[in-house]
Amino acid sequence: MSVPVPAIGAWYRLDGGESFEVVAYDADDGTVEIQYFDGTVEEMDIEDWETQDEENRLEEVEPPEDWSGSVDVDNESEREARGSDEYDDSRGQRAGALDGLDMFE
Repeated sequence: MSVPVPAIGAWYRLDGGESFEVVAYDADDGTVEIQYFDGTVEEMDIEDWETQDEENRLEEVEPPEDWSGSVDVDNESEREARGSDEYDDSRGQRAGALDGLDMFE
């Protein structure tokens, strides 16, 4: 499958190696910023991207099923294991109430 322009949010693999996501593309600077599943971020020149594509070394792949690899996100079972949500205050609210806030004062 030909990949002429890097698509932000799309996942690719180079030479059958680790898959990565395109997180930024700057046509003016000619750079593509990629992030691997483990959180490592690298920058690639668009010329390198195009060369890899022309040599059929770059392929578009499906995103990983567990997309949270580089993101520090607690799932529901981890919160339950802790016993309470660390973000809750003593009243069980996540944020202070905005009742009574007058934006025009």
